[in-house]
Amino acid sequence: MAQFVLEIGTEEMPARFLLGLAQEIKDLFSQRLNAEKIKFDGLDSYVTPRRLVVYISDLAPCQDEEEQVITGPPVKIALDENDKPTKAGLGFARSQGVDIQDTFVLETDKGKYLAVRKKVGGADTYDILPEICVQVISALTFPKKMRWAGDFTFGRPIRWILALMDDKIVKFKIADVESNQLTYGHRVLGPGPFTVGSAGDYFQLIENQGRVVLDFEKRKEIIRQKGDELASEVNGHIAWKEDLLNQVANLVEYPEPVLGRFDSKYLELPQEVLLTSMETHQKSFGLRDEQGQLLPYFLTTINIEPEDLDLVRKGWERVLKARLEDARFFWEADCKTPLNVWLDELEKVIFLAPLGSMGDKSRRLQRLAAHLAELTFPDLEKDLARAGRLAKADLVSEMVGEFPDLQGIMGGIYARLKGESEVVSRAVAEQYLPTGHNSPIPRTREGALLAMADKMDTLIGCFGLKMIPTGAADPYALRRQALGVIRIILGHNLSLSLSELIDYTFAGYDNVEWKLSFEDLKQELLNFFGQRLKAYWTGQDYPTKVVDAVLGAGFDHIWTAFARLKALVKFAQQDYFEQAVLTFKRADNIIRKQGEKLGEELTGDFDLSLLEEPAEKNLAEKINELVPVWEKLWADEDFTGLFELLLELRPVVDEFFDHVMVMCEDKKLRLNRLNLLFALTSRLSRLADFSALQV
Repeated sequence: MAQFVLEIGTEEMPARFLLGLAQEIKDLFSQRLNAEKIKFDGLDSYVTPRRLVVYISDLAPCQDEEEQVITGPPVKIALDENDKPTKAGLGFARSQGVDIQDTFVLETDKGKYLAVRKKVGGADTYDILPEICVQVISALTFPKKMRWAGDFTFGRPIRWILALMDDKIVKFKIADVESNQLTYGHRVLGPGPFTVGSAGDYFQLIENQGRVVLDFEKRKEIIRQKGDELASEVNGHIAWKEDLLNQVANLVEYPEPVLGRFDSKYLELPQEVLLTSMETHQKSFGLRDEQGQLLPYFLTTINIEPEDLDLVRKGWERVLKARLEDARFFWEADCKTPLNVWLDELEKVIFLAPLGSMGDKSRRLQRLAAHLAELTFPDLEKDLARAGRLAKADLVSEMVGEFPDLQGIMGGIYARLKGESEVVSRAVAEQYLPTGHNSPIPRTREGALLAMADKMDTLIGCFGLKMIPTGAADPYALRRQALGVIRIILGHNLSLSLSELIDYTFAGYDNVEWKLSFEDLKQELLNFFGQRLKAYWTGQDYPTKVVDAVLGAGFDHIWTAFARLKALVKFAQQDYFEQAVLTFKRADNIIRKQGEKLGEELTGDFDLSLLEEPAEKNLAEKINELVPVWEKLWADEDFTGLFELLLELRPVVDEFFDHVMVMCEDKKLRLNRLNLLFALTSRLSRLADFSALQV
């Protein structure tokens, strides 16, 4: 069995390019090797800013060989009445590269066909690898690509390619770069080039002579371990952030943590400002004491083993000092500025040209946030109105102008500093949450309501202007905004009507030339929320057909729809689920098909005196018996109990279908029986769309 190593050497790639690249190249190689029927035992991948590596162990020297039966034309076409080959038969043999004597007659369920047995596979792996490498490298995806050496595109220009199967060079060419057995190490600590004798020698050489730490997890562990050791020397703890640690580990090939210090006078600044200065601009971590307060230290990671560590440390400290000095200037200037000055400035800041200024948006948020509080937590109504008005004030502050990541956060700090209530301050601080799929939702009620108001205002405005996401294009992050509304509703158990929320939000806009009518806007936005709900729930491993069934029954109250989803998932796990679905789907199908042909609207009101068969009388009696129970369970949102009621109904419905002809000749009797079924299905349709449950 052979060993194979591929190293694609590039100019430094951004850290954000690397996170998914190792898994992608691993998956692509696995797919291609399996497709070519080449066996292997282990497949690993590694990424650093300057290289992408694949290592395959115990690689089979050749493809698996197997026999295939290839079917040709029917015998009646391939052979004449004397069993002599016709032109069709001879042509088939020739196309398969065999003599006509090597064909045989294959009997199938559809008749007799001329066929041939052929052995496929068995080619040398070494001969197949060049094509696999070219296909995989060409298929890799990046957030952005660079074009060079003609029309070839990649994350960054490729500078060398190492490709070895044991000690043999796997020869191929990408753009103007040919594969060979040379590798390059760390730019400073072990630049190379180095000749790799065989695939198995690669790792020891690149680590010892090239001074490169290939493994991403190992680089993270080095940073974490050495960072904790340095922090303990000053009685502190690193304020680790996993996202930042991932980024830093992908910025270096040889991580060397360094502890720096800054003047304690800067600790007067809010902690959020200090951490943002360190993390965003310097890719460094702050340190905290046992009480959680920041210490005047920071941890950074360099990509070298310096001769003079103190000199390097001073350089980092000097840069951070300049950042913190700017931050202190902005902080002091902002502290002197009254909130009303910022509110006046918002009139000059455009939200979206046709939708007015940020001042206009803040007044809409004032109205909408207060309305949401009135519907959910009336005690917050006054504070939410104030929070809505102040929500965007920090956008014109000096601090947010320099550190945009602090918008909202600084607004909350400034609101508290300038005498606003804690409720107002917390709401303003949390208004942008969640900022992504894995971001936390607002922790407080007030933050949740203001965040919803902000997101709904943006969604209505953009949809009304026909700025609706298409494909991958979503410049205003509307998918994220809608998902944020969904997560907030579910996370805070808010019983709100999405339809009414759209109505009220739209009413807050004045003098806008919309590109969609309100009816079209509302339908588009409801569909959009339905798509986001489906993606969100299926992404949480809820079965697609169950999600479709719940959404098909309506999702105007998202929290209620989620309660129905959980109850239906539980119901779907029961042994009787499939039979129950078939029964109620049959009832639903009859109403859907026959109700349209009837020419009259079904009401669910049926005449007991028109019931003839015992089975339909039993069904009517059961429906009348269960209706009060059903309505009580529905009012209590006991959806598990509602699905359990179906167990009582199913035998009676089955009996009805077994003994009653719904579509009988008597029109009056037919209408009464359809209304009897409609009395059942109209309630079932509020619970789930049973037609979506394919079983």
